[in-house]
Parts: sequence; C-alpha cells; structure tokens
Amino acid sequence: MSEYDGGDTGAEFGHVETGEDHQSLEQLHQVNASEADYNNQFNVYEQNHAAAESTSFDQGHSVEFTGADGSHYAESNFTSYDHAAAESDHVFAAEGSESSHEAQFSQLDALQAQLDSAFSEATVIDTDTPPSIAAG
Repeated sequence: MSEYDGGDTGAEFGHVETGEDHQSLEQLHQVNASEADYNNQFNVYEQNHAAAESTSFDQGHSVEFTGADGSHYAESNFTSYDHAAAESDHVFAAEGSESSHEAQFSQLDALQAQLDSAFSEATVIDTDTPPSIAAG
C-alpha cells in the first residue's frame, strides 16, 4: 500500500514491512506394479514298429500202379507246413516342464521439507528529485 500526500513537501514513506515466511513442501509418490509369467514346454516321442511273416509250404507225392494180373499198388506222401508270426513294438516317451512366476511391487515415497526465510521490504516515493534513467 502506498500513501502519497501530493503536497509540496516532497517524500512520504508508503510501505514498510518486515517478517518471516514459512512454507512447507509435501510430496507423496506411490507406485504399485505386478508381473506374471507362465511358460510350458511339452514334447512327445513315439515310435511304432510292426512286422508280419507268413510261410506256407506244401509238398505232395503220389504213386499208383495197377498190374496186368489185377494187383494194385498206391502210395501217397504229403507234407504241409504253415508258419505265421507277428511282431509289434511300441515306444512312447513324454517330457515336459512348466514354470510360473508372479511378483508384486509397492513403493511409497514421502518427502516433507520446511522452508523458513526472513524478509524485509520498503517502498519510498521521492517527489523532490527528478527521475533519472541509468545509462546502460
């Protein structure tokens, strides 16, 4: 606030103030985070083998004779062989892995600062001296 008389006497003091200034700074920073990972890997191995065998063997022999006197002779030989085989192999294997991971994170930072300062200021109006401009 400035007070100016406007009379012929000249200068008057307008505003003089001294004091202290108190300020505070508070800051709050909060972080919440989480992560989750999942991994799996499975492998299957399989092998098949099959074999079949079949053998058939037949042999025959036949002799027949009839004489002039009426005699009769007959002979038969016969061989039969059968063989059947089957084979089967089966191999099965499996392997696997599975993993899981979870993490949670929380952080809270608080900053509090107190700022104190002293100040003094004054305003003077002088009407007797003409204003001057400093050369710069």
